[in-house]
Amino acid sequence: MPPGSENPGSATPGSAPRPFATWSKPMALAPSPPPGCPHTGPARRTVVQAAALAAAGLTAGLASTARAAEAPVLPAAGPLAGAATGPARRDTDPAALPLRTDRDSQGDILAGFRKDHACFLFLHFGDAEKARRWLTDLLPSISTTEEVARFNRAFSRARRRSGGIDPVSMATLWTGLGLTHPGLRLLAGKEPFPAAPPGSSAEAFTQGCAARAQQLGDTGTSAPESWLFGSEESGPAVHAVLTLAADQPERLAVAVAEHRAAAAGADGTVLFRQDGATLPGALRGHEHFGFLDCISQPGVRGFDEPDPADPTGVLGKPGTRLIPAGEFVVGPERVNKRPTGLPAWATGGAFQVVRRLAQDVPGWWTQVALRLAELQRAGAAPADAGREWLGARLMGRWPGGMPVALCPAAEELPVPGKHPDAGLDYSQDPQGWRMPLFAHIRKGNPRGGLVLTPGRPPVAQAELDARRLMRRGIPYGPVYKPELGEEHGPQSPRGLVFVCHQSDLVGQFELVMRKWVNEPDFPAGRNPRTGCDPVLGPDSPIAFETPSADGTGSRANTLSFSRFVRTEGSVYAFSPSLPVLRALAKGELDDSIEFHAASVLHPGDVLDAGKARLTLDSSGDLTLLDTKGTRTWRTYTGGAGHDAVLKDGELLVRDAGGATVWSSGTGGHPGARLLLRRSGELVIVDGKRVLWKASAS
Repeated sequence: MPPGSENPGSATPGSAPRPFATWSKPMALAPSPPPGCPHTGPARRTVVQAAALAAAGLTAGLASTARAAEAPVLPAAGPLAGAATGPARRDTDPAALPLRTDRDSQGDILAGFRKDHACFLFLHFGDAEKARRWLTDLLPSISTTEEVARFNRAFSRARRRSGGIDPVSMATLWTGLGLTHPGLRLLAGKEPFPAAPPGSSAEAFTQGCAARAQQLGDTGTSAPESWLFGSEESGPAVHAVLTLAADQPERLAVAVAEHRAAAAGADGTVLFRQDGATLPGALRGHEHFGFLDCISQPGVRGFDEPDPADPTGVLGKPGTRLIPAGEFVVGPERVNKRPTGLPAWATGGAFQVVRRLAQDVPGWWTQVALRLAELQRAGAAPADAGREWLGARLMGRWPGGMPVALCPAAEELPVPGKHPDAGLDYSQDPQGWRMPLFAHIRKGNPRGGLVLTPGRPPVAQAELDARRLMRRGIPYGPVYKPELGEEHGPQSPRGLVFVCHQSDLVGQFELVMRKWVNEPDFPAGRNPRTGCDPVLGPDSPIAFETPSADGTGSRANTLSFSRFVRTEGSVYAFSPSLPVLRALAKGELDDSIEFHAASVLHPGDVLDAGKARLTLDSSGDLTLLDTKGTRTWRTYTGGAGHDAVLKDGELLVRDAGGATVWSSGTGGHPGARLLLRRSGELVIVDGKRVLWKASAS
């Protein structure tokens, strides 16, 4: 429902009051937090950057104060590594940034909850009808993009006016919901995917993290057998991941208690509870290894304000590219306008990955010190270098956030008003002499310097946009400081809750893990091989390259790195739109495959609805095929068909020059949708009205 359309604290006469009423809505004035309680509001950081693409994939009712322009918040460094304050932004015409007023999508996907405290409840339900009633009661508290974006802007504006001090009078709590494949199936009462083609996100989501552990690198001490959640082979499946995020731990504690009670009343069980919090003091905004985190988040077209001097970049963040929103939310335009092939229920939502990554802080830094000594003996590192010198090269950033490529000799703090990544580009560093090829942030985001084959030009930056992730993680556990007591020693669990959103599980998250982070031969074709990511990846030798003495070549020292970041739990979920959640609360789910208006169907693309498949065949005809591959319907273009689009409610087949060679004749309906139903019907609908239909019969 639209923000502000319902007072969650009131109830219809004679009805029971809704649970969560006292704390579920955004932006409330609150007392100052107690001493020692950190608070950053929208400046919350993420962890574990995983944005990449595989080599094989490279071919182609808030208060009035919420109406404010958002200042750039402190950014962040790679997957395990935060930012500098940017220039003030001007207010933007809402029409220019339509995604900021989206009342249907969940708020953590594009806007980001960005709170100091978070709790993730992994839930299982024993009864479908009770679970639907639980979802009905939960719906009013789920935070939308509009709500979160407005609050974040207001908070940032207040912070800017106070000279960078967080406005303690502004506090809120956000709620998000992700449903796993078993959870969707339980609520809908049927299989949510009419088909799960091999290699598709539907297949990956259906199988789940545990079944795909081998290819994700979750082996050995990271294998599912030792997971705290998500393994499910010997226990009940996770149905839902409830995310609660707040400025104040006391408010979060109340919310968690009420949600636990509500789930229990619906025959629900909390299989696991994961708490997270921003690290305190000097480590604020950092992850447990000590590096400032989350500097390189992507910008989103239609949500982030473009820079007038560079329309492809984000205002106030030089070097941050604006990426089509369809890479993070299903439905809008994607890079190269590729069709998603996903069901209609996925529109407006995003795949969510939630992982618990344990960090052995003393183990990792001890290893860094030992490898540094090896480099110093070989004359490949300065004799007076400290362990941070090598640690920064492994991460790709100094602890304060500056990339080593921009200040290789020693750490420099970010310049106020200038983004740390301004000017960061690897295209002039193909050997990795300034930014090592194995560096965590370079593995995760190669920018303009990805060379697939030595001697060939780098891959265009635009080709990498389709592999970015929207990261929303948070650290967990106490800071490693044994001098503070046993709780801060090596035996206490600590690490990060890695969370990311994307529209393509396989082409985004899985690709970076499988093809980049865990692949020792990436970038490919080098001798010796680059090695795996020494921060996040498995045991692996890495090639530490430095220029030769005469400057005409390079020399490589091989260093062995063991894994000190373990996977202790992993779940694939999906964050549906609010309209889809309302339908699920009634046991309804539209599993038709949707072809979005922002997509283009090219020869070879297939939309698979199980009993029927839609494709543009080699003859240029739009064609329906049955399960045996028999053609049951086709257009007739005389071999002129080049692609197919949905425009203004009309399905068009176009020739190579863009001229229409076939049409459904249904123009003038800009809100119409094209659906391939499980029954085999291809329909164009406007609301509930069918404008056009083609059928196998």
